[in-house]
Amino acid sequence: MAEDRPQIYLLTPPTFDLDIFPPLLSRVLGAHEVACIRLALASKDEDAVMRAADAVRVVAHEHDVALVIENHVGLVERHGLDGVHLSDGARSVRAARKELGTEAIVGAFCGASKHEGMTAGEAGADYVCFGPVGETGLGTGARPERELFEWWSEMIEVPIVAEGALTADLVRATAPVTDFFAIGEEIWNTDNPVGALGQLIAAMS
Repeated sequence: MAEDRPQIYLLTPPTFDLDIFPPLLSRVLGAHEVACIRLALASKDEDAVMRAADAVRVVAHEHDVALVIENHVGLVERHGLDGVHLSDGARSVRAARKELGTEAIVGAFCGASKHEGMTAGEAGADYVCFGPVGETGLGTGARPERELFEWWSEMIEVPIVAEGALTADLVRATAPVTDFFAIGEEIWNTDNPVGALGQLIAAMS
């Protein structure tokens, strides 16, 4: 992997079959270098989330890939996960860091807000996510401009993640100014996730 190429941060689908997804994830991890996985489940069913966490953790750690869970700070240590991804910007960062300690990964999604990102970094976030980069009807409609990534890359040491409705063209345009691309539905909604991720990685070069 080229040293200056952004790394891949893989998001799980919001819902998946425990018999089908873990082997598919393993094939993706076997084919491509991935830095981190986010368990990004829509479910509020504690038992379902815990079973998914265990299944994905086994695959992730077999491939030496870190696994963080979205928002559920209380499940991190109980299930041997590597950290938490917080979707409420900077608000929970300090509390999560206090609960999980210095070794755990704590990341924050900050939408399109430079101020929120800086606050999260100051509170102890290991990375800050901005998005959605691409066009989507979901969320508030606010999209981070390329200038935000450019400024952040030049001025701030906290790693930056680009996510949301990514296309090959957006990856190509954003690659010089981001540290990670968070990729999920962009590949899981295709017939060939391994190939789809390969195309997005190729667009970084």
